[in-house]
Amino acid sequence: MKILIIDDDRIVCQALKTILEEEAGFVVAALGSSYEEALQLYQENRPDILLMDIRMEAKTGLQAAEAILGRHPEAQILFLTTFADDEYILKALQLGAKGYLIKQDFEAIAPALRAVASGQTVFGSEVMRALPPLLKPSQGKPLEEGLSDREHAVLQLIAEGLSNREIAEQLFLSEGTVRNYVSQLLAKLDVRDRTQLVVRYYRGQPE
Repeated sequence: MKILIIDDDRIVCQALKTILEEEAGFVVAALGSSYEEALQLYQENRPDILLMDIRMEAKTGLQAAEAILGRHPEAQILFLTTFADDEYILKALQLGAKGYLIKQDFEAIAPALRAVASGQTVFGSEVMRALPPLLKPSQGKPLEEGLSDREHAVLQLIAEGLSNREIAEQLFLSEGTVRNYVSQLLAKLDVRDRTQLVVRYYRGQPE
């Protein structure tokens, strides 16, 4: 698996490279430290996952992610930051990031990358707990309009942070059936991934 690391602290970049290559067996394609390098190195290397800091000089990692996803909607971006800031979390969710990790938890990085590679999102429990107050439902058209009762039940459990296996156990379905429901929800709500399903669940229809 090929990883691109972007962090304006070059010591952190090198430390991450060492950890991921020597201890976890990943291939680190390149290191960068700015918005411009993030865009350039992503284009040149097309990594499987972009591991990126949020706070950088001039433009942020969030701005870089928005630009990259605009050009490459399939990009898988995992944010690694010192700041568990509500505004950052919300923006990362809205962008469709695959995860949001706190930089001090180095041991969680390799498992998180593997989880993202397998199609999961890796927002920590503290982030999931922050979602309901952050994502206040709108007063517009109810989200559940056009969804079946079963689809709405699956969506609610996704919003609570449950995996497909856990949803299957709660609703007495197979994991394959749950995956089909998730695909239907993505299509009906016109979103890219599970993270954006959570955002839509809490915010309702976009303005």
